[in-house]
Amino acid sequence: MNNFQKLLDIMAALRSENGCPWDKEQTRDSLKPFLVEEAYEVLEALDEDNPENLKEELGDLLFQIIFHSQIAKERGEFTMDDVIKKISEKMISRHPHVFGSERFETSQEVLKQWDERKKEEGKLRESLLEGVPKELPSLLRAHRLQSRAAKVGFDWKRVEDVFGKLDEEIEEFRTALKNREQSEIEEELGDIFFVLVNISRFVRVNPEDALRKTISKFISRFRYIEMKAAEAGRGLSDMTLEEMDALWDEAKHHGKKE
Repeated sequence: MNNFQKLLDIMAALRSENGCPWDKEQTRDSLKPFLVEEAYEVLEALDEDNPENLKEELGDLLFQIIFHSQIAKERGEFTMDDVIKKISEKMISRHPHVFGSERFETSQEVLKQWDERKKEEGKLRESLLEGVPKELPSLLRAHRLQSRAAKVGFDWKRVEDVFGKLDEEIEEFRTALKNREQSEIEEELGDIFFVLVNISRFVRVNPEDALRKTISKFISRFRYIEMKAAEAGRGLSDMTLEEMDALWDEAKHHGKKE
């Protein structure tokens, strides 16, 4: 028995009559948070460049996919084999330059024919912006939507033009703050984020990845402050902002040395 089949059998046993009470209770809806969580733990392992963690987290994500396939099998809808067959057929169809006689020299040509294949499959909707999942994190969704609009020329020509728009949005945000109108403040702040995502596209940085890495950096440096405070027998609430800032700078230099 190969390892993949063994994992399928483990999943079936967990859902069987004599299986695990927790696993038997799960539904498609109840599993949604776990699917998202496991996907983000894979991203974290990638950011850490840790092969051992990545191996484990990919396994956890795979298990969620198998879990959903097992539920579908129990409902008489499809099996894991059907899932694999479907994606295999799709990849062969969308890569005629690899599995057929067509030839593409650039990634742009590949992406163009990818859209053509999706159109043949009935996957392209009436609007160019349809099909970007609403459940995506907002930064990533904004990036995807802007990229689609840019395909038909709805875009700035230079990143300098986007900086001009950013200055405009920041000024509108300042006005909203003066007016103290919460809905206006929220709207203008959202506009700033949206322009920042546009800038990220121009410099070829995924905004979701960039923010996630910054969050990790913030956690690491804040923990350093906590550690140093504990070593000194002090609580953070007893420290001045200046003292914490000094430790923050120390954490920055400490991180560069590692």
